Amino acid sequence: MEEKKRQILEQAEEVFMRLGIKSVTMDDMARNLGISKKTLYQYVSDKNDLVFQTLQINCDYEEKVIRDICTRELNAIDESFEVSKWVVGQLKRIHPSIHYDLEKYHPEAFHHFRKAQTNTVYECIEGNLRKGMQEGLYRDDLNVHVIATVYLARMDVVFDGQLFPPTKYDFAEVYLETFRYHIRGIASEKGIEYLVEKVKKETTK
Repeated sequence: MEEKKRQILEQAEEVFMRLGIKSVTMDDMARNLGISKKTLYQYVSDKNDLVFQTLQINCDYEEKVIRDICTRELNAIDESFEVSKWVVGQLKRIHPSIHYDLEKYHPEAFHHFRKAQTNTVYECIEGNLRKGMQEGLYRDDLNVHVIATVYLARMDVVFDGQLFPPTKYDFAEVYLETFRYHIRGIASEKGIEYLVEKVKKETTK
């Protein structure tokens, strides 16, 4: 991808994350990017194409970050913490309507990248579970496929606007609470002890 186009898409992704998708017109986007609409249309055919391509940029970046964390030779709990800290940072910059806007107004793009994201996260979670069992930090009787699948389903719950309306709940807080629930459900006694000490250290930083 040529550098100019990548810059435009990365900046457009920032605009969508900050303002939402439905509320941003192509005129708004061009104005926020500091370019003419004519220039914008040199790189995308319409708003749906812009959404699709910005999602591709976002998806590629997410996959790289998660894979990088999963190859840092951390123990399973530390690895989960690092992934979760990164996810929380992302959630804090996302406009509350993003998930709804994508699913309702750009379903093809939403489902395409949701599938790609699901594959990446499943692979990472499966590897993390097996690592934790080998290290003795997770219970040795886990059904890896079931737990990984439940973890993925939980991600949909985090973004469910009816269960957790953004006017009452913060996405990052909901995610962190479900993360703690996940770890405590799979950790061994050794893992729980490690988790408690880690949380103490994290909260005193």
